[in-house]
Amino acid sequence: MKQRVYITGLLLLPTVALAAPTITSVQQQWSVCQYATLSAQKKNCLKALSQEVHAQVSGQQNKNADWLIWSGIVDSTLAGEEGGLTGLGLVKQARQALEDSLKLDPQALSGSAWTSLGVLYYQVPGWPIGFGDKDKAREYLNKALALNPDGIDSNYFYGDFLLNTGNKAEARRYLEKALKAPARPGRELADNGRRKEIEHDLTQLEP
Repeated sequence: MKQRVYITGLLLLPTVALAAPTITSVQQQWSVCQYATLSAQKKNCLKALSQEVHAQVSGQQNKNADWLIWSGIVDSTLAGEEGGLTGLGLVKQARQALEDSLKLDPQALSGSAWTSLGVLYYQVPGWPIGFGDKDKAREYLNKALALNPDGIDSNYFYGDFLLNTGNKAEARRYLEKALKAPARPGRELADNGRRKEIEHDLTQLEP
């Protein structure tokens, strides 16, 4: 009897290991890659997550806006680690996923696609290297704020955009609001990491 139970347990292991990812599990793993992984291992962490998310999206008969948003977020984060032509290819791929998500549901995940697109447009170099566009960045980040006026990400990224475009006075207002944003249940690691980024930006505003 003991042997039979042991074998049954072994047969269950692949099922657990191959359990389909969820949006929540992807969010949590992204937080681990971004904020709790050594720099030397971060790229591999994000690569593995990107493959997992792409497998999920490609296997969907009906595309899902939330999954497309996270595909864009993961790829854009990975692009920052890759750099060069590989990074540029990834940000273009991320932009496409985010634009596709907007066609399905522009309000998905409290407007996260607008936030992520806005970030791409102000962080990616402009023509002839990339597609960066400060005007589009402002437009998309404002749309994100309209949908999520009190969110930590929507306020942080708009504040960061303003800081990077020289509007320090207005940047402070949004960064301080981001720092006071309500906690997101289950996303403690991401919130803590984001607050450190906000605090770093605020130090850039000191005389």
